[in-house]
Amino acid sequence: MSSATTFYDLAPLDSGNQVYDFNQLKGKVVLVVNVASKCGFTPQYEGLEKLHEKYKDQGLEVLGFPDQRVNYGVKFPVLAKIDVNGDNASPVYKWLKNEKAGLLGMKLIKWNYEKFLVSREGKVVERYASTTKPESLTSAIEKELNKDTPPRAEL
Repeated sequence: MSSATTFYDLAPLDSGNQVYDFNQLKGKVVLVVNVASKCGFTPQYEGLEKLHEKYKDQGLEVLGFPDQRVNYGVKFPVLAKIDVNGDNASPVYKWLKNEKAGLLGMKLIKWNYEKFLVSREGKVVERYASTTKPESLTSAIEKELNKDTPPRAEL
């Protein structure tokens, strides 16, 4: 997994420790969030769930990577607990941070609930700070969902 060159090469573990292959996300807009259960931003779970419910049928997939296993009953996938920084950082977050640095070029994840919006083509469109509320992402998500996508070539 450390040799991932595209978003679709990534395959982290889900909450049941089974591989969650990002190939299944091809053609979807994905919002990746490092969630937490004991944090001042934890109420964002509600906003993330609202985005999931509103846009899932249009092709949005919200993925949560927790610091603990609690998922607050959301219906979007909450995958296995991971590290987002340091030597043991998940390949998912190594890839995301490499694709889109934060403020002033910082690659470090500063706090819980940083968000990465990934296009239907698997490109990181934008990185949002923890203070960015999920509901403020509506127009960016809609813009990505409404972009025409070229048909995928059959293998």
